[in-house]
Amino acid sequence: MRLFVGLGNPGSKYANNRHNIGFMAVGEIARRHGFAPWRRRFQGETSEGTLDREKVVLLRPTTYMNESGRAVQEAANFFKLGASDVTVFQDELELPPAKVRVKVGGGIAGHNGLRSISSHIGNDYRRVRLGIGHPGIKEMVHSHVLSDFAKSDRAWVEALCAAVADNAGLLAAGHDSSFANKVHLALQAKGIFEKEGGGDKPA
Repeated sequence: MRLFVGLGNPGSKYANNRHNIGFMAVGEIARRHGFAPWRRRFQGETSEGTLDREKVVLLRPTTYMNESGRAVQEAANFFKLGASDVTVFQDELELPPAKVRVKVGGGIAGHNGLRSISSHIGNDYRRVRLGIGHPGIKEMVHSHVLSDFAKSDRAWVEALCAAVADNAGLLAAGHDSSFANKVHLALQAKGIFEKEGGGDKPA
């Protein structure tokens, strides 16, 4: 069994914030794979289903970002899961928009959701880092992550969540590199990235 955790803040006020792209990603997984209806438990909302023959529980903590670890710990304890069974979908300032990286452990880079989770279950969980870009000025970070995606962002946000969802079975099976490659190729095929100066960026 796997626990897939999408990070974000609850309520319509925050629904389209950059900080909530983790919520968006797991919501798309539930939709595209016919998971069970969401229900409230573990200080959050859960939906259950199967990916690549692996049972997966999706969790969206409703504790607010800074206390995400409480919900994750409660769910992990209930299902008797270790940190290695937990995958967290998070917004990542240090990656360009629509870029994806997967890693196990490592630093938290000032992310309060990760800080809370690490304090509750340790640091050895998998992170799916979903790039939202950096505003360029440290003082603008707070307002950047708590602002809605711009209308011009909608195409790549929807394409990213769709690609993450379509290839989520690879994550459930532990094929992290294949997952990241497939997501990148799917976005490239949709014209989200254009090659400029040897690097990719949203078109």
